[in-house]
Amino acid sequence: MSGFAVVDVIRTKRDGGRLSDEQIAWVVDAYTRGEVAEEQMAALAMAILLRGMDAGETARWTGAMIDSGERLTLDVPRPTVDKHSTGGVGDKITLPLAPLVAACGAAVPQLSGRGLGHTGGTLDKLEAIPGWRAELDTAEIVRQLTDVGAVVCATTPALAPADRKLYALRDVTATVESVPLIASSIMSKKIAEGSSGLVLDVKVGSGAFMKTEERARELAGAMVEIGAAHGLATTAVLTDMNTPLGRAVGNAVEVAEAVEVLRGGGPADVVALTVALAREMLALAGIDADPAEVLASGAAYETWCRMIRAQGGDPEAPLPAPRHVETVPAARDGVVAGLDAYAVGVAAWRLGAGRARRGEPVQSAAGVLCLAKPGARVSAGQPLLELHTDTPERVPDALAALRDAVTLADTEVPPTGDIVLDILRG
Repeated sequence: MSGFAVVDVIRTKRDGGRLSDEQIAWVVDAYTRGEVAEEQMAALAMAILLRGMDAGETARWTGAMIDSGERLTLDVPRPTVDKHSTGGVGDKITLPLAPLVAACGAAVPQLSGRGLGHTGGTLDKLEAIPGWRAELDTAEIVRQLTDVGAVVCATTPALAPADRKLYALRDVTATVESVPLIASSIMSKKIAEGSSGLVLDVKVGSGAFMKTEERARELAGAMVEIGAAHGLATTAVLTDMNTPLGRAVGNAVEVAEAVEVLRGGGPADVVALTVALAREMLALAGIDADPAEVLASGAAYETWCRMIRAQGGDPEAPLPAPRHVETVPAARDGVVAGLDAYAVGVAAWRLGAGRARRGEPVQSAAGVLCLAKPGARVSAGQPLLELHTDTPERVPDALAALRDAVTLADTEVPPTGDIVLDILRG
């Protein structure tokens, strides 16, 4: 493919023009192969951030990123359906959700990532389980989907390599916030994974990437449109992320909480969101089952154990315990009126649960337990938060992040609303 000059492509978008399908296909391919320089793609990304792309451009950009690599062929005897979250604090939903949907009869190929900053990564959480491994090849993925029905593993390097290269560039050029680029980044990987259906959990609030419902709707709508353009049945669920999800924020502590849910317990918000997302996934897969009943039956926990064992893990092994635990007490009597998700996420990150740069190690035992959620009445001195870390010298920075995290009121506060804000179906 030739006949284009990258400067002309940049100029077209800089001046508010529409990129042709041919221009998009050429520039993404040439950038992936190294023919377009990093500074030139940075300029184009900034032009896209400022000028935007229409639905057709965004769909074609997504297709070009898919075409830069391979597509998985999931030849399995069950309908396939996937889920993606835009990231939140305490968001361990993949852990109970994948085995639950598998126990209902679907195949769930959950190719996941690692945490960066205040939002955790699914693979980091699961690596707290002794022996569990994230890296699987395509044959192993297909075999586990056939035998177990669910797999949670690392994305293979052959899927959408253009996205991996462009994502790293956007991270250092202040172009992350572009909705077309976010949407195409997420959807290119998910479409390349080969599922027949996709449910998107689009987080909204202080602990989410999208702080306002307006921006979250824009992103959700863009991704649903991309799915339709590429023949992937897609549903987007907008969910609240102003308060941490559940009580556990970190790695091992979130695994423990997910197991509680699979055993029939766990926090009500985690259970509610797991079941709500499962219903949407099963609808796309064409499966008539009640996920709440299946969860209560214990079948999802059995599938979890099989899934963990299939990847070398021991689901019965003790999870790592922190070397140091410190509590944050209530300053006075009152009712918890607010618990800021972003502040808690930053604290967990500073305790060692997350990383500042890709490739850095994380502490499996680090994290925060939220002992009092909004609506709880507390007394002066009562523990509100419990900090876990292997490195006590990190505690002061974590405490600084939590300085204004908890809001106390003198009277009862209205109950928090439904965690699901809205559902957009393709």
